[in-house]
Amino acid sequence: MLKILCSIRRPSIYLKYFGAISLVIFYFTFLFRESLHAYEINKGGSNLYKEENRPKSIPKRSRLALGRRYPEVNNNPRVITTRTLTTVNPIYEYSEELHSAIENELLARKSHLWDVCIRENIIGIYPPNAWEFFLSPGHNLVWCNVFKAASSTWMYYFNILGGYDIKYLQRTKTSPLELARKRFPRPKSSELIDSLYNSVSFLIVREPFERLLSAYRDKLEGCRNKYYKVLGKQIVRQFRNDSELKRHNTGPTFKEFLLFLIQSYKTSKPFDEHWTPVYKFCTPCSINYTLIAKVETLQRDTDYIIRQAGLEALLLGKLPKSRMRKISNRAAHNTRGLIEKYFSQVDRKTLDEIINIYRLDFELFNYNLTKYYDIVQPIPTTTPAVRTTSSTTPYSSSSSSSIASSTRDVS
Repeated sequence: MLKILCSIRRPSIYLKYFGAISLVIFYFTFLFRESLHAYEINKGGSNLYKEENRPKSIPKRSRLALGRRYPEVNNNPRVITTRTLTTVNPIYEYSEELHSAIENELLARKSHLWDVCIRENIIGIYPPNAWEFFLSPGHNLVWCNVFKAASSTWMYYFNILGGYDIKYLQRTKTSPLELARKRFPRPKSSELIDSLYNSVSFLIVREPFERLLSAYRDKLEGCRNKYYKVLGKQIVRQFRNDSELKRHNTGPTFKEFLLFLIQSYKTSKPFDEHWTPVYKFCTPCSINYTLIAKVETLQRDTDYIIRQAGLEALLLGKLPKSRMRKISNRAAHNTRGLIEKYFSQVDRKTLDEIINIYRLDFELFNYNLTKYYDIVQPIPTTTPAVRTTSSTTPYSSSSSSSIASSTRDVS
């Protein structure tokens, strides 16, 4: 009887094994077919690019493609160019009207930027800063991380692309930048150039003085940020006399912070990455980015980038509520509402000098700076003396690197 039962059970076990093996074979066959199809599409796009520097005709919905409106840029050997995008992901495509309106605006941003690059004669002048880029070759995505311009939002997205579990990202105390760099190491220049040809490349910009104010409030105001206390104390000692130090032993004021930036600029000292001008940090006149997003239209631009890269299933709807506040532009709106309060502390002379540092950012990304002249104080008859006592510890690039990942010289 036992032998009979065993002989009956054995075929059922074989059938289970056969079914499991068949399922695995089918799954890997499906993956292979999809990968082969994607490879053929990318290969076709790559061959098209190699055939000539820009395609002869670009579909209406692909006008963000390289070079269609920038022949002077395309033919310049100092500009790194990007691959032509052929379509929006068809599975998650939204209305043609909405897509067309967004694309027209993004095209206008690129056109304006290159007009300024040509007018200022700075095409290819600043070498690409590959160190600060995030490359995801598996997702054909290249991002230049502008600090204080939605950097935490896209750092979160890249951590998802890097394979981190969303629940882990919400509970971990490890900084998002540290996590991201474990999965996306800092690239070399050659790696950046290779990735740009086959990727959606972008940067996110912000109104320059709003970005500057956001950096000040986050890093230096009240010396609340422990990593920037050393710099905050140095600025205070540099721009206050002894009696003021005793009466107001707090972090640097916004005006003192601006004076520190002006002095650093005049003496060619390195700038911290949180307030380095974008034209030096992400070199948009040396890299022909696929598109330029803005904090002011962050949610819309972010959705567009995700759809262009075909990452809807991976990224859309994946931000927790705490992150949605940032991408809904409310954080930027809060800073915008404080502009008058802080810039009313500044005099006209200081404003002129700080504009001299960030003028190209205003012009390249089409922001208005004239409103600040209505906010600042009249030009003073005297200016604060700068203290140069031996007790002041220089804030060097080495100390900055302990605070953040790198600094850039602004000259």
